[in-house]
Amino acid sequence: MSASIDDLSPTQLPGTRLPDRSPLRATVPYDVFRPVRITLMSAYLAVYLWWLRFEGLPIDRISVAISVGLFLLCAFVGRSWRTWGVLLLDSLFYCLMWLSYEKTRGVADEGIDVFGLFHLKFPLQVESMRNIDRALFFGHDPNVVLQEHFFRKGVVRWYDVIASTTYMTHFVFPIVVMAVLWVVSHRQWARFMRRFATLLGMGCLLFVVLPTAPPWMVSKTYHLIGPIQRPITHYGFYHLGFHGFTNDYKVQLSNGNAVAAMPSLHASFALVVPLFFLPWIRPRWVKALVLTFPVIMLASLVYFGEHWVIDGLAGWVITLLTFWFWGRIEQRQRTIRADRARAILVPPEPVPA
Repeated sequence: MSASIDDLSPTQLPGTRLPDRSPLRATVPYDVFRPVRITLMSAYLAVYLWWLRFEGLPIDRISVAISVGLFLLCAFVGRSWRTWGVLLLDSLFYCLMWLSYEKTRGVADEGIDVFGLFHLKFPLQVESMRNIDRALFFGHDPNVVLQEHFFRKGVVRWYDVIASTTYMTHFVFPIVVMAVLWVVSHRQWARFMRRFATLLGMGCLLFVVLPTAPPWMVSKTYHLIGPIQRPITHYGFYHLGFHGFTNDYKVQLSNGNAVAAMPSLHASFALVVPLFFLPWIRPRWVKALVLTFPVIMLASLVYFGEHWVIDGLAGWVITLLTFWFWGRIEQRQRTIRADRARAILVPPEPVPA
């Protein structure tokens, strides 16, 4: 039985001209450095995981900057000089952002001289955040309640491991996202960095004008709440065998700003990454699952006595405002570009004589 013309594929129709199926590399030049980059990045990942296991997780700014720099060197091998120039400018902005952050944190402790005329130092908030938390939780101190119910000295439970692991992602999670976006899409990297840098700047401003004693300091120095065990944030990692990280973390604690509690950048950074990728996630249950991460982070911060609940809530509000602000600006820019393109493509209607 012969087939009708409707049953034939386009390639079987008489007189049909086959499309040009020339190889892609005939149109787009083959990137000979692509296998090299993949090999180098794979080797980098293997070395990083080895370092994480035996030497510890790098968390100070210099070590993190070196790690990111090595990754970018592996990822940009063979790229054009123009691409390397853009990368250099991006790197300068990245370093300037973190340098400003570190310098601003010190101002919260020492104050600042204004044009040599007077010394400006805002008062340390000691009781205010505790009072807000007590109002939110009907007279209870959530830090103390969580430690009394869940913490056992010398015993590491499964939730200690989860809380500690979640806490430590603060030092690598946003940086990993920056590095990956840097390689995959410069446009998306710029969108992420606008939000991240704005969030960081607003946090630094509040560190200066609203220096806040965290729960552990209020407990040990001012005795305003029940006893707080601290530092215990490394217990979960120590239990998993990350001994090198624990030593590095103790060194890092001595260099940090102890009164930079409001807002909590741990809570902010835990929200900024899921919030950025949320539009690309379709299933609602996956969106809900992703958004549990910042909730776990805030619960861990309160449990460890590192932050008040209001610190984390303030960090979330600042993050949402940052996304709203840049979302409005980007939407306006898209509208302007669409109007310009429409004006070029669609000729104006003739004016009647």
